[in-house]
Amino acid sequence: MKLNKLFQGLKNIDHIVEGIKNKTFKKPWIEEIANHRWNICKGCEHLDTIGGQCAAPGTHPCCSDCGCSLGFKTRSLSASCPKGKWKAHVTAAQEAEITRKLSGASSADNDTNINVQK
Repeated sequence: MKLNKLFQGLKNIDHIVEGIKNKTFKKPWIEEIANHRWNICKGCEHLDTIGGQCAAPGTHPCCSDCGCSLGFKTRSLSASCPKGKWKAHVTAAQEAEITRKLSGASSADNDTNINVQK
């Protein structure tokens, strides 16, 4: 079962990288979202504080349902709870647009505003 969680985690590598980036380079509004999500996770029956169900060793606390590190997942604006307890704040398309803009790529839509739900 842990191997399945690892493969699932690899499918969500973009969310993981986004969470790591947001944990490393903290912004107050992202931390506010992460804290709100964490408060929900703390009361969830799937919270694994020991790490026995984490997809990657040493990344606890994690979700025993999906195996994701909550320190990263709660900071990924495009990630959502697999049990529906909290939702993504941006769509996959918006995430791609944000990434494109942050990377400095140019397009005719450079002036497009991206609304992130707080």
